[in-house]
Amino acid sequence: MKPNKVIITCAVTGSVHTPSMSPHLPYRPEHIAAEAIAAAAAGASILHLHARDPEDGRPTADPAVFMRFLPVIKQASDAVINITTGGSSVMTLEERLAAALAAEPEMCSLNMGSMNFGLYPMLERPRDWQHAWEPQLLAATRGTIFRNTFADIEAILKRLGEGCGTRFEFECYDVGHLYTLAHFRDRGLVSGTPFMQFVFGVLGGIGADPENLVHMKRIADRLFGDDYRFSVLAAGRRQMPMITMAATMGGSVRVGLEDSLYDGRDLATSNADQVRRIRAILEGLSLDVATPDEARAMLGLKGGDRVAF
Repeated sequence: MKPNKVIITCAVTGSVHTPSMSPHLPYRPEHIAAEAIAAAAAGASILHLHARDPEDGRPTADPAVFMRFLPVIKQASDAVINITTGGSSVMTLEERLAAALAAEPEMCSLNMGSMNFGLYPMLERPRDWQHAWEPQLLAATRGTIFRNTFADIEAILKRLGEGCGTRFEFECYDVGHLYTLAHFRDRGLVSGTPFMQFVFGVLGGIGADPENLVHMKRIADRLFGDDYRFSVLAAGRRQMPMITMAATMGGSVRVGLEDSLYDGRDLATSNADQVRRIRAILEGLSLDVATPDEARAMLGLKGGDRVAF
C-alpha cells in the first residue's frame, strides 16, 4: 500500500437515506451544490455525488438533474467530482451510467459485485413518512439484488475508463470483491494504482467490525502488494470509529450523509459537520490531509479541465 496524505471523500446525499430520516439531507440541486461546496471548504478533496428528484427527494439517475448542480460545484470548488455508477438497486445499468457518460468526470464509483443490499430494517423504527416512495423503496430491498455482474463491471471499465479517461473508486463490500478487482487488474482492464473503498456495515456485505478491516487490508496486501490505495466508509454509528482506525493503518476516509446521518450522538446538520470532525481527528493524530490537487496526483486523475461540464 502506498503511503501518503489522507484523502477525505464526502458522499453528500446518496440513495440510502430518505428525507423523513433527517431534515438536513439535501435533495434539491441547489442544496446538493451548497452542501458539496461547504464540504470541500471544510477539507474534503473528493465529492461523491448522487442526484435526487427535486420534488420529493427520491433517487434519480436523470443526467439533467445532475447537470443542475455539477457545474455549480465545479465553478465554486477545485474538489474532485466523483459521480456514482451505483445509483440505487432498483435502477438499470443504463440508468446508472447515463449521468457519468454525459459528464465524463475525473472519478466514478464502481461496485465490485452483485449483492443483497438490505435497507428494509430501517422500517422497524416508527416514522411519519413524508412520501409514499420512502417505505416502498426500503421494503423493495428485501426482494431485490443490487446487480453488478462481471459483464456490468467490464462494460463500465471500458465505457467510462477507456472511453472517458475516468478513474474509479472501487467499492468493495466484502473480501470477494477484492479478488474480483484483482481479476480485472490481471486482465488488463484496470491500470495504474487502484483506489479501493472498503465498505462496512451494509446488510448483505461485511460487518463494521475492526477485525474485518484488518482482514480486508491483509487480503488487499496479498493481492496487490504495495501498489494500491484504500479508503474506508462505515454505515451509521460505526462511521467515525472505523474510518479513524483506517487512517491509523495508512488509509484514507469517507464521510457524508450518504453513509451516516449523525455527527456524534446528534443528527449532523450538514455534510461539512462530518468533514470537520474527521479532519480534527486526523490532525490530532498528526496526519496530513490531502488537498484536491494532491489527491489528483496520488490517484492519477486526468484533471478537472478535462470533464464535460
